[in-house]
Amino acid sequence: MDGWTASEFLTGQPGPVGHWTGVLSAGRAFHNALRDVPRPEFLDLHVHPWAVADRVAWGEQDIDVIDDLVAPFSTLLQLRRPVTPDTAQLIHGDLTGNVLFGPDQVPAVIDFSPYWRPPAFAEAIVVADGLLWFDLPTDLLTAGSDHLDWPQMLVRALIFRLVAHSESAGPLGRAHLGEPARYARAAEVLGGCVTFRGCRFEVIPGVSDAGSS
Repeated sequence: MDGWTASEFLTGQPGPVGHWTGVLSAGRAFHNALRDVPRPEFLDLHVHPWAVADRVAWGEQDIDVIDDLVAPFSTLLQLRRPVTPDTAQLIHGDLTGNVLFGPDQVPAVIDFSPYWRPPAFAEAIVVADGLLWFDLPTDLLTAGSDHLDWPQMLVRALIFRLVAHSESAGPLGRAHLGEPARYARAAEVLGGCVTFRGCRFEVIPGVSDAGSS
C-alpha cells in the first residue's frame, strides 16, 4: 500500500560463514520454485547501480568505471567469453547474506533481489562474494563446475560486483579501502580457471578478512 510492503518476521542468523553449501542449496531450491514464473516487466525499468552492473556483466551495456577499479575491470573483460545459450529465469541476485539459518529450521531466503539470468549466475555471485570478502572454502570455487560455462559465470559475477561498487562510489569517485586489491586478487584467481590452468585460491592477509559492504 502506497509503496510499502509487509513481510513475516523470521528468526535465524544469516550466512554465509559456516553455511556456504547451505546458501547454495537454499538458492537452488528457491530458483526451482521460481522456474515457471514469467519475466516481470518491471525489470526493464531498473536503473540502480546493480541493474546497470548486471547489464554490463552480460555485455548488454558499456560503461567506464572509476579509476581505482580500471585495472581489475580490464582484466575481467579480457577473461569474458561468449557462453552457450542457457535458460534464463527469475533469480535472486544477492543470496550471500540473505539466507537465514536457525536450529531445526528450514533455511529462509529473504530480501529478494530479482534478475532474469541463468540460476548458475546467482550461484556464481555467492562464490564471487566469498572470493572478495570472506575466506571462501577452496572447494567451493568449483561449486558449479558441472555447468558448462561455470568459469564464465564467475567472471560475470565479479564484473557485476565491481561495476556495482563503481556505480555506488559517490561524488569522490573512489573505491572503498582495500577493494581494488580484492578485485585484482579475485581476477587473478579466475584467470587460472578460465584458461584451464586450474583454480587457485590463496588467502592474502589483510585483503580477504573484510565483509561485504
